[in-house]
Amino acid sequence: MDGDRKYKQRGYQDSPRDGSFRDRDDRPRQQGPRPPLDITGPRLPRMVQTVVAARCYNCSTMLPAGDFPTTCHKCNAALHCCKQCAHFEPSTRFQCLKPIPERIAAKDEHNDCELFSPRVTVAREATSAANPGPAASAPRSPADARAAFDNLFKK
Repeated sequence: MDGDRKYKQRGYQDSPRDGSFRDRDDRPRQQGPRPPLDITGPRLPRMVQTVVAARCYNCSTMLPAGDFPTTCHKCNAALHCCKQCAHFEPSTRFQCLKPIPERIAAKDEHNDCELFSPRVTVAREATSAANPGPAASAPRSPADARAAFDNLFKK
């Protein structure tokens, strides 16, 4: 029957009795512990510095960590509102994850909801003292930027 097959590779029609291939379990296993993949030792994880902060929903300005203000100091948007709340979800009923008795129509205006809790985000810190990035050495004026560009092509 093997002679009339069009393709000769092993496949689902092969049986283990014909000796054309062996099962994985038939191979002898290596005795003892496995050698480590990396002989230099384990790599240390890169610790990413994070910042936990509340930001204004309107202008993304960082809000003070202590007492939560009622208005944003930059754009004067009301911060005790649905859009600033941690429970705000546009795809749910009344746009709130908590059970509220009635819908609050203006999501960006001040309200007196008892379930309000400010939305706090965790973000990667832009610059850290241990790992200064390119933002730390950014040019301060257009003349500095031009001088840095000219330094790239000096011979």
